[in-house]
Amino acid sequence: MKQEIKNIIEAKRIIAIARKINGEPLYNFAGAILKGGIGLLEVTYDQTDPDAIQNTSEAIRQLSQRYPEMVIGAGTVLTREQAKAAANAGAKYIVAPNTDIDVIQATNELGMVSIPGAMTPTEIMTAHNAGADYIKLFPCDYLGKGYIKDIFSPISHLKIIATGGISAENLEAYLSLGILGAGIGGQLCNKKLIAEGKFDEIEAYAKKLTDIVAKL
Repeated sequence: MKQEIKNIIEAKRIIAIARKINGEPLYNFAGAILKGGIGLLEVTYDQTDPDAIQNTSEAIRQLSQRYPEMVIGAGTVLTREQAKAAANAGAKYIVAPNTDIDVIQATNELGMVSIPGAMTPTEIMTAHNAGADYIKLFPCDYLGKGYIKDIFSPISHLKIIATGGISAENLEAYLSLGILGAGIGGQLCNKKLIAEGKFDEIEAYAKKLTDIVAKL
């Protein structure tokens, strides 16, 4: 099962990130990006929400039932408890903003794909050596393409997913550097468009992203 999820991640290459949206707006967003060709969706834990585990688990469960063809993961996972709750709800991969060896180990024990966040070469190698399947390079656009070129020289054997500031305008440039894929949040999960019910525009933006991947 884990290898199947990895195969999908490596084929699709784009993980949509849904942050702080719930209920029908979230489900409608998921349907729109799926129509646009994006089949990977990360639902993040809101660490300021005292009911984050319950609310995120319900969102993952509902999305998995409504869109069985979509592969759902959990994001901003900071603890073993959150990883386990996500697994129980049906999540297939765990994304974190940081490198936490305990969370990486818990993810692997649960049979899920591990995607911890890292910035420096030391953090990247620590995550890899702890058993991460992919490394989320974050915050990517702040670091810049030159930074990726520099760190890729010694660690080009690792599979990097760039996250932070990635959009349709710079996606191709980042992918051309040799990274595996990208996590895309605010540019895709546009809260203004969601609030206005303009899901056709979200679908069109998703299609623009998947078209970029398809031509590479």
